[in-house]
Amino acid sequence: MELQNGRPENMTDRLEKEIRVYDLLDSLGVDYQRVDHAAAMTMEVCEAIDQALDATICKNLFLCNRQETDFYLLMLAGDKKFRTKDLSAQIHSARLSFAKEEYMEQFLDITPGSVSVMGLMNDKEGRVKLLIDEDVLHKEYIGCHPCINTSSLRIKTADMMDTVIPAMGHEPQIVHL
Repeated sequence: MELQNGRPENMTDRLEKEIRVYDLLDSLGVDYQRVDHAAAMTMEVCEAIDQALDATICKNLFLCNRQETDFYLLMLAGDKKFRTKDLSAQIHSARLSFAKEEYMEQFLDITPGSVSVMGLMNDKEGRVKLLIDEDVLHKEYIGCHPCINTSSLRIKTADMMDTVIPAMGHEPQIVHL
């Protein structure tokens, strides 16, 4: 795995949703690095990517309340445990569970294994609320997928919080897990 600056030179085999991520970042003037790799389906595989990126690879969980009326994207450090009870109390929500794949595709245009904060660019109706564990903010860089799990990006945390997330029209809620 070799760290590259910016978008791939050859975009031939790239999906449209991945290209939209690069277009957004480039239009915002955000510097980013990229590494291409085999599909990252587990946190163990992500550890190797983490070393290549030298960034906090976030565990991104797509959640909903019991009634499936409120949806959340939770970003937390990959080594942290997630307890629904703790988060539900902080955000004053009925018990949370993992949202169905069809909602993930409908709202974020992503599939399981590719969940990423960058998917919020596809949530034009603002159906998904962004939750970020405070520990993610203490690192210089955030690692995330460009809506596909065969590439990973390294973006400065400050750029993500001050430029990228606001441009996607989402106001994050900081949580303590």
